[in-house]
Amino acid sequence: MKRARGALLPRLEGVPRAASLRADVYGRIRGAVLAGRLRPGARLPSTRTLAGDLGISRTTAEEAYAQLVAEGYLSRRVGDGTYVSPRLPGPGRPASRRPARTAPPLSRRGRELSTAPACLDALVTVPFRAGHPDPSLFPVDVWQRLTARRLRRGGAALLGYGDPAGFRPLREALADHLAASRGVACEPERIVILSSSQQALDLAARLLLDPGDEVWMEEPGYPGARAAFQLAGARLVPVPVDEGGLDVAQGRRRAAAARLAYVTPSHQYPLGWALALERRLDLLGWAREAGAWILEDDYDAELRYGGRPLAAVQGLDPDARVVYVGTFTKLLFPSLRLAWAVLPE
Repeated sequence: MKRARGALLPRLEGVPRAASLRADVYGRIRGAVLAGRLRPGARLPSTRTLAGDLGISRTTAEEAYAQLVAEGYLSRRVGDGTYVSPRLPGPGRPASRRPARTAPPLSRRGRELSTAPACLDALVTVPFRAGHPDPSLFPVDVWQRLTARRLRRGGAALLGYGDPAGFRPLREALADHLAASRGVACEPERIVILSSSQQALDLAARLLLDPGDEVWMEEPGYPGARAAFQLAGARLVPVPVDEGGLDVAQGRRRAAAARLAYVTPSHQYPLGWALALERRLDLLGWAREAGAWILEDDYDAELRYGGRPLAAVQGLDPDARVVYVGTFTKLLFPSLRLAWAVLPE
């Protein structure tokens, strides 16, 4: 580019062209600064000169400079001109897009998390894949009307942070629905709205377990739960599953003093059996004797070919030892990212 008033701007290259002229000029000057082609203290052309050299409007040049000044790449002196900020490091600093040669290591928990055998859900829905409702069956038109109606009535009040436990009317509706359809005993105050059932498992693992605690895990069972408990430092105790669900007698023999039992009693994952009533009562009796928790994952009990859903174990619990977890993923649609946990007092 041509020298203007003692300022020399190098070729603005190395950055892909942006969607707008302002973003394009901003990105190329920023790239030149980060790459060291424009050194700290270097003077830049005036916006009039830059606009003429690049064939853009002066307003566009001014907007690009103003953004660079706001982010600290450039500085301006009244009556003097525009300069690369003198506070930036000197030559030899790495370009912002250049990856670091040696990244800092992950924590021990981070390394375990990166290799944990959790579920990886595919994006394509195929028959019989767990956790994937058919999106073509969802009544989108009805959903749009209900959403618009709620926004009109709630307005700006819906846009704040709200109750940390979740939207109160949603928790009230859930309490009524779970009592009627699943036999769950709860009040809205005992429901916490979460982003996924996996978040509920992670929170329960961190709140209820200490490193080294034993946890009954259905075998075979849900990999996401296994990962959550392992990362909390628990020692997993595999308990076999048969036509009657979790074999509680085997769990007693293998780890009578376990701290927690994870179960999917309404529809065992992945075999599909329901936990028999006598085993439900035996499980509650064991939890009472051992001073243990039961984490009931009701991941898809709403979906049945016929008849009413089975009642939850939580509704049989007189001792408040059951944490009941559910999700809207299968009931509505996965991208809604809403789940809940019903907690003891």
